[in-house]
Amino acid sequence: MRGEQNPLGLPTVTGAVVLLVDGLGAAQLGQRAGHARTLSTAGGGSFDAGFPSTTAVALASLTTGALAGEHGLVGYDALVPGEGVRNQLRDWGGSMDPALWQRMPTLFEQQPQQPSIVISEPKHATSGFTHAVLRGAEYRGGRTIADRFALAERAARERALVYLYVPELDRLGHEHGWQSDRWVGALEQLDAHVRELVAALPRGTGLVVTADHGMVDVDASGHLIVPSELHGGIAHVAGEPRCLQLHLADGATADDVAHAWRAWLGDAAWVATQQDVVEAGWLGTVHPEVAPRIGDVFIAARGRRAIYFDESDPARGMLGQHGSLTPDELRVPLRRFGAFA
Repeated sequence: MRGEQNPLGLPTVTGAVVLLVDGLGAAQLGQRAGHARTLSTAGGGSFDAGFPSTTAVALASLTTGALAGEHGLVGYDALVPGEGVRNQLRDWGGSMDPALWQRMPTLFEQQPQQPSIVISEPKHATSGFTHAVLRGAEYRGGRTIADRFALAERAARERALVYLYVPELDRLGHEHGWQSDRWVGALEQLDAHVRELVAALPRGTGLVVTADHGMVDVDASGHLIVPSELHGGIAHVAGEPRCLQLHLADGATADDVAHAWRAWLGDAAWVATQQDVVEAGWLGTVHPEVAPRIGDVFIAARGRRAIYFDESDPARGMLGQHGSLTPDELRVPLRRFGAFA
């Protein structure tokens, strides 16, 4: 919209809509292409959304143009130094001040003269996460997918930058799995709404459809319960079941803990120390303020596995999961319509 050259090669437009479909990985879309002909046949390809492959991290990256080590949201659950582990989507307040914990200005704040409109569910309008990653934009709430697409169609006529968020596929995937009939039905509904929105776009307005992560279905046969002998030396457990971040107690060393976990897991997971992760650039450049939030040891599951410390963890009822480094989780679609096609 500023008329500048950009890495995606997008042309200059007078208005833009960015549709973020939570949980719609490129692999899942490809395997269900017949149920989403509008999305599956559009140009644009796919790209990696960033690590860890989880909503809090990816949405902050989308709206700031920065990776986790810079913007400061480093996982689904993350350590707040001096307070303990807190959820990065819900547990705002105190040291997790939205204006400070997410360190980077949003793209909406960077262009105050450009009208920006966020369309999501009404319940998120005043949340800490919204203030952290969507600050600088006008918020409009729609309860259903149909409501939100109707709002987006009207907003597109205002020649604004419109961000449209659809969480339903992610929720159904977590509960029923992305291979379930209910997930496929929601994909079909989404695709129909995209087709209608494309037809209604004003001349000169582009639409980009993307996602924050993909998903892997993990049933109980893929659950790995951490043996008690590996609990020692760990002060806090952050992250999520497909990408644990272990914060160590005084006296424990990352190399020793990583060695013990590798011996237990074998090829079931990638095990890396914080130094490994930082040097590999998985989180981008890590700011000194962000470093204490990052685990001392990362355990990123391979295949259809998830790792739990507690056999009775209620999260074991979740079928669809994400967070790790597999292409099914990292790779997301980037589809272009309208003036972006």
